[in-house]
Amino acid sequence: MFDVLLFLMVVGCVAAIAGGLGWLGSRARRRGVGGEVMGPFEEMWHPAAHRYRAEVRQHEQHEAPRPSADDDDGPTSRR
Repeated sequence: MFDVLLFLMVVGCVAAIAGGLGWLGSRARRRGVGGEVMGPFEEMWHPAAHRYRAEVRQHEQHEAPRPSADDDDGPTSRR
């Protein structure tokens, strides 16, 4: 009886961890914070994800070029 109870406890813990990660992943994707929260777990299962996350991070850091002050085609220049 003790062996069955021990087996059920181990299976229950594994199921709780897997369910918690699934819930955390779906919540992170809905809120748009998946990279920071789920990144380490994704890298365990998909090692190429690290390279992808680095590219996304680099792309987010680039800013769009700002128009110069001499540019007359801006939205505020109505003549």
